[in-house]
Formats: sequence, structure tokens, C-alpha cells
Amino acid sequence: MSEQQQALDVPMSAHDDSVKTHALIAYALMVLGLFTGLFWLIGAIWAMVKKGDAAGSLFEDHYSNISKTFWWGLGLSIVGGLLTFVVIGYPLLVAVWIWSIYRIVKGLARLTSNKAYAG
Repeated sequence: MSEQQQALDVPMSAHDDSVKTHALIAYALMVLGLFTGLFWLIGAIWAMVKKGDAAGSLFEDHYSNISKTFWWGLGLSIVGGLLTFVVIGYPLLVAVWIWSIYRIVKGLARLTSNKAYAG
């Protein structure tokens, strides 16, 4: 049996199921935030508030992924916004957007497969 089949066959506790659901909500808000901005912030706040509940669970590092993606994305977007005056900011903003999409899609794929983000 493959690792993926084993991960999907293991029954989750109610706590793990709840932690997974909250991570899924945070990822969904982050996806919306890629287009609206406000939901990006709401998704990050959701993950930061719920991170304590995920301590010790299989999905704990998904919350760290969401927080890191938010903070790095915000910081690099500010730098990119400032650098738009010298043109280099535009490619940086596009790169940050693509990098954010990658991290969110990877997180969603691993979360829906009942796997840790880093694993």
C-alpha cells in the first residue's frame, strides 16, 4: 500500500478533523486573498488564531506555512511596491504572487491528502 493510501485510510480523531478543517478555511481565505487582498489578511489571522489548537497534530506545520507565506509575501510585496519606481518592483511582485500560489497549492494538496506540509 502506498504512503498516500495509508494516510487516507487512517481514521482521524475529531480534534485532527477540526484542525484540518480550520487549516482548509485558512487556505481558502488565502486563495481568495490572492485576488482581493483583504481575505489574504483574514486567512493569515485565522491561521494565527487557530495555530494553538493544532499543536502536536499532523497538520500543525500547515499553520506555520500559512503564517510564513503571509509575512514573507507582505514584506516582499512592500519592497516590490517601493521598487516599482525603478521598474524592478514589478517582476518582484509577480514573483511573490507566483511563490505564494505555489505554497498555497502545495499546502492544499498535502492537507487534503492528510499529510504534513513539510513531509
